[in-house]
Order: sequence, then C-alpha cells, then structure tokens
Amino acid sequence: MRKDRYGRVIEDISSTDSQAAHNLALSIDERLQALVYRELNNAVAFNKAESGTAVLVDVNTGEVLAMANSPSYNPNNFAGTSKDTMRNRAITDVFEPGSTVKPMVVMTALQRGIVNENTVLNTIPYRINGHEIKDVARYSELTLTGVLQKSSNVGVSKLALAMPSSALVDTYSRFGLGKATNLGLVGERSGLYPQKQRWSDIERATFSFGYGLMVTPLQLARVYATIGSYGIYRPLSITKVDPPVPGERVFPESLVRTVVHMMESVALPGGGGVKAAIKGYRIAIKTGTAKKVGPDGRYINKYIAYTAGVAPASHPRFALVVVINDPQAGKYYGGAVSAPVFGAIMGGVLRTMNIEPDALATAEKSELVINQGEGTGGRS
Repeated sequence: MRKDRYGRVIEDISSTDSQAAHNLALSIDERLQALVYRELNNAVAFNKAESGTAVLVDVNTGEVLAMANSPSYNPNNFAGTSKDTMRNRAITDVFEPGSTVKPMVVMTALQRGIVNENTVLNTIPYRINGHEIKDVARYSELTLTGVLQKSSNVGVSKLALAMPSSALVDTYSRFGLGKATNLGLVGERSGLYPQKQRWSDIERATFSFGYGLMVTPLQLARVYATIGSYGIYRPLSITKVDPPVPGERVFPESLVRTVVHMMESVALPGGGGVKAAIKGYRIAIKTGTAKKVGPDGRYINKYIAYTAGVAPASHPRFALVVVINDPQAGKYYGGAVSAPVFGAIMGGVLRTMNIEPDALATAEKSELVINQGEGTGGRS
C-alpha cells in the first residue's frame, strides 16, 4: 500500500511470493569445445586454409556441444582484431553443401520406390542440356551403397531425374535446409533456398549433388543430427534442454537407418572418406567438395571441403560437421582435407565421453559395395 504525505492511500499494491527461477546452463561442453577448436585450428594451419568451422551436436537432444571457428580471437582483447575474424562463421557464412546432401537423395529415392537397397545403377557419364555429368573416377555400375561410397554425381543425378523436382526440395526442407535455427545468435543467416516453379533437367541434376542452394555449417549440423536420430527433427539449442524435446518425425525410421548403414561404407577402405576412420568405432559420414562463388555470382577456382556424419553408427550419439574453407596446401577434396579432421575430432569426442567401441572385427566386416570400376578410388 502506498500513501501520500497526508497518510491517504493512493495505491493498493498487491504482493506475490517470489518463485525460484529456472536454471539456465549452456550446452557447450568445455572439454569438447577445447578439443574441437584445437583440431580445427591445426587443420586450418596444415591446409593453409582461409578458415575452418566445426559444429558438434547431441543427436538425442539437439544441444550444441561445441561450435568453433578458426582463425579465432581473444574476446577479452579486441585490439588488432579484424571484423572478419570476429565473425561466427557457423551461422554467418553460407556455402553450397556439395555432396553432403546425397544421403537425402538416396532416402528420397527409396521412399518413392524408385530404387531398392539392391538396385545397381548405370553410372557411365552422360550429358544433359549440353553439360556432362561425370564423377572424379569412372565407374560403369554402382550399387546404391556404392553411389554414396564413391560419391557418384552420375548416380544421384539419375535418381533425381526419376522423381519430380519438388521431391528433393521437400526432403531437404524437412531436414531443415533453408530454415534458420533461431538460436538467438546475432548475425545468423537462413541460407539461400530455391523457390522456383520450373526446373531445367540440369538444375534438377546438380541440385542432387548440392548445387543451387546455400546453407550454413549450423544448418548442415542440424541435418546430420536429424539423420543421427533416424528421422526425428529437433530444434538446436545452445542451452541445456530440460525436459527433453520429443521432436518431430520427418522421415521413416527404417529408411534413414538403411541409409545410415550405407554411409558407413564411406569411411571403409575404398570410400571417399576413409581418412575419417576411427579405430574401434563405426561411423556414418559423407564427404563433399564445392566450388566457391565469387562476388559476381560466378564460380571461382577456390573450394570448400566438407565432412559431415554421425557416430557411433550402431547407435548415433553425436553429429559433427567440419568445413575447411579454401585450402591452399595442394589438396582440396573433402576426403583429403576435412575427413582427417572429422576423425580426429570425433575420435576424441567418443573417447572423452566414454562411448563404448562398436566396430566389428576386421574378419566380421561384410563387403558393402559391389561395383565395376574403371578408375581408382572415389574422392569427394
């Protein structure tokens, strides 16, 4: 109750008992953040790259466990620090995702009944609208698993051309591409996503291997977290999620499980991401390489190297995306540049978190790919 100087009541104020506020805790794990930054920083220096970004996510909660950029800076001392260095590239930089979208193409083709797990595709180079669609190494035939293991542009483009143009647009969108994560971080971009009604055949083909759209590393991490949860889409969070978010099923579990198993071949001998292999653990990954786009919107002779995946593959706990921007040390393929970083980071994460090894003994491993090769190993 408030009174004036004469003692007259001028306001009757009701009071309520105080209530304890909710606990607020960052999801970032200090140990994992240090590990991710150390390995990423070493890789950027080794590959003489312009920059690098890595994002680690808990697939069961959507919590961001680590988010690192290199080069970095001291937040306690901005002296001499450029604005470019202060940028959080995980949310501000957009790139064409390249071959990292191929698992979603295979899932969509399986869902629509265009192929089955045992389908063998003709992967001889061919032409569309005057443009040649080819792979780094030439293969006359590849199984569906082989298409992912060898990162076949020919294979996924044929799958894309066998379905309506809206099919991949819908699947990519379900997994979160084209949508901001809404973490509340300043400067986040939602990427660039096609909104066209008509697609040429060459646009449909290149869309299947990651051209014609742009994503942030954080968006790509959300895609792979959704893959790791076997088709359950959850919002990402930089704070501890309590209670857990049930998420939304965006793709049939059985199909995602099938493709996750196929993705294991990428890190096995003969796969484009064998340098990501982690002793004692099964991992399901996809490497990718994309040309950079210059200020005028045209492609330039610079590259982005990606590796994205989940582990342990038998029961995924973590999703990781590694992006190396413009490596200048001689190699630029994702399998050569970003895959080793993925292996170093994910291996450290699995050991730090005491995740039980799940790899089969060498003698027990089954052959996942049947192909007729005319070239050497695949690269992507």
